[in-house]
Amino acid sequence: MKFREAFEAMKSGAKVKLPGWGGYWYWDPKKETVMIKCRPKDGDEGDILDIRETKRVEYTLLNMQSDDWMIADENNCPVLGGESTFSFADAIRYLKRGLKVARKGWNGKKQYIQLATGISYKSADGDIVNCDHEAIGNKAIAFVGTSGVQMGWLASQADMLAEDWTFAE
Repeated sequence: MKFREAFEAMKSGAKVKLPGWGGYWYWDPKKETVMIKCRPKDGDEGDILDIRETKRVEYTLLNMQSDDWMIADENNCPVLGGESTFSFADAIRYLKRGLKVARKGWNGKKQYIQLATGISYKSADGDIVNCDHEAIGNKAIAFVGTSGVQMGWLASQADMLAEDWTFAE
């Protein structure tokens, strides 16, 4: 749903979120504003912020322009006991922000991908070569699996089309 519909749902008492979010937004009738329930970090309860106090105004405004708002519930919202899933496009966005992501459907329990930076390797001559690419710099996607780390992981078409991406621990 578009934000206008999400806002009306909030005004009617619903909690709303975007697909990858661990938390949600809701309307506080006493304060007459949108409140943001953040996902917990490092064992805390998760902050509750007044939207008027957001430190990332551009990010917040861009979220409001999204058309994939949904009602947050115990199935799709981690703060409410559920699990958020998202698309590959969102997974890439989260990787770029430094988060670890995984497919819900992957067999290995502790498998995930993350963005690797500062990559170097040892050549056959014994020289240490620092990777640097004109377009992407010194970055690559690393797959962390049960057998170790695979640098330069490539997504399959199934991975790219999947909507079961989640945050990894």
